[in-house]
Amino acid sequence: MKLLRSVCLPVLAFLVVATSGRGAGEPDPAQIEISVGRLLEQGHYTRHKLDEKISQQFLKNYLEGLDYNRLYFTQKDIDLFTAKYGKSLSTDVLIGNTEPAFTIYEIYKKRLEDRIAKNKELVKEKFLFASEGSVQINRQKAAWPKDEADADRLWRARIEGELLQEALNKHPLNPPVKTLTRRYDQVLRYIHEQTKEDVIKGFLTVLAQTYDPHSEYMSKSELETFQINMRLALVGIGAVLRSDEGYAKIAELVVGGPAAKDGRIKVGDRVSAVAQGEKEYVDAVDMKLDKVVEMIRGKKDTVVRIQVIPVNAADPSVRKVVEIKRDEIKLKEQEAHAEVIERVGVGGNVVRLGWIILPSFYADFEKNGESGAKSTTKDVLALITRLKAEGVQGLVMDLRRNGGGSLEEAINLTGLFIKKGPVVQTKGADGVPHVSKDRDPTISWDGPLVVCTNRLSASASEIFAAAIQDYGRGLIVGDASTFGKGTVQTMLEIGKVMPFLGNGSNDAGALKLTIQKFYRIAGGSTQLKGVESDIRLPSLFDQVEIGEGALKGPLDYDTVEPADYEKWDRSLFKKELSAKSAARVAADMEFRYIVEDLEMIKKRQLENKVSLNEKSRRMEIEQDKVKKDARTAARAKNAQVEPKVYALTLDNVSKKEELKLVVNEKVEKKTPDEKVEEKKVAATDEEGETDEDVEVTVKASKNDPIKTETLNILCDLISLSVPVKVETASVVK
Repeated sequence: MKLLRSVCLPVLAFLVVATSGRGAGEPDPAQIEISVGRLLEQGHYTRHKLDEKISQQFLKNYLEGLDYNRLYFTQKDIDLFTAKYGKSLSTDVLIGNTEPAFTIYEIYKKRLEDRIAKNKELVKEKFLFASEGSVQINRQKAAWPKDEADADRLWRARIEGELLQEALNKHPLNPPVKTLTRRYDQVLRYIHEQTKEDVIKGFLTVLAQTYDPHSEYMSKSELETFQINMRLALVGIGAVLRSDEGYAKIAELVVGGPAAKDGRIKVGDRVSAVAQGEKEYVDAVDMKLDKVVEMIRGKKDTVVRIQVIPVNAADPSVRKVVEIKRDEIKLKEQEAHAEVIERVGVGGNVVRLGWIILPSFYADFEKNGESGAKSTTKDVLALITRLKAEGVQGLVMDLRRNGGGSLEEAINLTGLFIKKGPVVQTKGADGVPHVSKDRDPTISWDGPLVVCTNRLSASASEIFAAAIQDYGRGLIVGDASTFGKGTVQTMLEIGKVMPFLGNGSNDAGALKLTIQKFYRIAGGSTQLKGVESDIRLPSLFDQVEIGEGALKGPLDYDTVEPADYEKWDRSLFKKELSAKSAARVAADMEFRYIVEDLEMIKKRQLENKVSLNEKSRRMEIEQDKVKKDARTAARAKNAQVEPKVYALTLDNVSKKEELKLVVNEKVEKKTPDEKVEEKKVAATDEEGETDEDVEVTVKASKNDPIKTETLNILCDLISLSVPVKVETASVVK
């Protein structure tokens, strides 16, 4: 059985609509619905039956998932839905009655279309922005509008707020009215391009997440994307697509991919049609982005023909035909990579430190055990071997934002740092704990070790961090605790477990199902509590709104008996290191800024409103600018000498030439017009969005106070530790 991840924050704000029927050979939605319902009853960790209690919660979650800010449905709608489906929705699932999903959605679609029509007229009115009123930002816990009149009142305030927001934009792309009108048109376009399968996907995902936040129904395309992200490779042309005015637009070309090597497709080109080999073209205009992605992906060495509108075409009727052979593309940006960092230590001596960045716990399950199969442990071992050859005296494993991945890889990776012994315990519905062990006595790194985490470190990251902490093998540094996901998922391809659905293909999608909880070898669970840091550092991620406890319906925390294990026999000097770190943090300007920003975030979250008065808003903007300018001046005045940083990747890890010095790269910003849906055809097709005020760096370590202080802690640990001999040979685990 393959134990996989289910991390990241589940988002129930989806838009779907039934617009097409089922084609020949496609799985029957009713049969998929029955299958998912039965698998949840029989396979989920809780073994909870689809009863009336589940039915009521399921309906509540589905309605909130559609209208997450409670702005389109009215309380009258909610009462009608509750009366009709509140007690029977679970029964409908088990008999394959898909009517509730479509009926509820059709009403939602009608409410949304009617509201957008009203809003388009409302934005044309003259607003003076002189009132002392305000608009509520987050309405997820607010009451539903009582009726249409109440909804009109709420929307008028929101429209006024949106128009004011655009009027205050210093770099507008269009006038406020045009911007909002286009925004509403995009929502309508998105709704109208959805399919019947999207309705079922959204409906069944909410059903699964009614059991727990990490169970999920995946469509065929989502299953393929999940598998791509786990093995860090896919077959395609090497392009990133984004949706733009009804077209799939080329947003980026992957270096070394078939499209980049070919050279004819350019960033900014728009895809108008796609053909497989010598077959006829399929029109791609106004097609869902993931459908275009699906057509361009394919088997290795097969040919895809793409019609594009060139970015520099003076005449929009111009078309260019490009024929490209698909190939495998590695997702190198998600691989483990490292840095050799040189710092001046006590007495002026140069200290070399190793910093390994691990974005996820990846593994190629399809090639499990085969030579060349992708493996987190194998990659990290290669990095450690080179870091030792470079003479590093201490090591940091950076698991910030690491959402998890393969349970087996978490166990094997832990084995690189301990002699042997238990790593994690798991318990299924039978209540019997099972201990998973590292059985290889070889230690690949026995020097000073720090694990850097934050609230977004989840699942497999927590298994690794908890084991390192329980063994006393290294220090955990970062947010108060990690995410708190202590559950294990398996992937069940519905066409294989329910053969009556078809020929065993993945056309029916898959159910990612929570089947176990995992526990620390010391007996506690990471569920809800996460892994607490030995040394806590101020961080903008360190908020109660981030983590398992902020999700709907998480499983409870509990414990099991401790496993039998032998702790590391060296001191970590926690008391001394904590005192030294606290003194530095208290005097550090960047950490002071973080604390100030956290207080402001909490204040704004508590207020949960924004003023509709232009004068007040401009004063707030000016105050923020003054604060930002003051910080910029203070940073310039107190600029510190940056350490030397040398990049180490899996491409250069085994080469003999000297590592190249990393130069701090120019900070990039995403402009407002880039804040749109993106899909990577030959990388990953996850969607991404960045606030226009968020600065994004690739390699620069500047202005990362958590990294700087973590390195300070590591240096202190090295100076307090008894020198140990570091072996240069290592055994692959």
